[in-house]
Amino acid sequence: MRRHKGRLHAFARRHLGDADAALDVVQESFVAAWKALDRYDPARPFPTWLAAIALNKCRDRGRRLKVRRLILGERSIDAPGTPDYADPASGPEDEALRSERMAGLEAAIARLPDQLKEPLILTALEGLSQQEAADLLKISAKAVETRVYRARRRLADWLAGA
Repeated sequence: MRRHKGRLHAFARRHLGDADAALDVVQESFVAAWKALDRYDPARPFPTWLAAIALNKCRDRGRRLKVRRLILGERSIDAPGTPDYADPASGPEDEALRSERMAGLEAAIARLPDQLKEPLILTALEGLSQQEAADLLKISAKAVETRVYRARRRLADWLAGA
């Protein structure tokens, strides 16, 4: 768990846009992995198997939130939190600007539809190859490439308009 929790948390945070929800997903993912350990295929990389579990947990959480929002409407409790990343070398103004930009980017990534968000996070942020992401998402490598391109274009448009 120590070896993989940081990477899984970063993945889930990027997918969900909420650091606290990401912690829950990481815990749920490790519990699910423990229960499914007998079904793990040693021919596949273990971190990729864990990422697939975390991805499914993120999707489950997203579906639950959509249902909750449909029933209850928009509530501030559902608003994504913004993580605080401090850089001791920068001044307060630089840090505030950087934090604001990072929060805007994370919020924009969280707003992407899952079909665009997932390939972007897996390839650009998690460092998986297009083929590894394609295998994980059960789509072609060309579909991953196209979706990453579309996600980047949409993010650029949103951030330029903001």
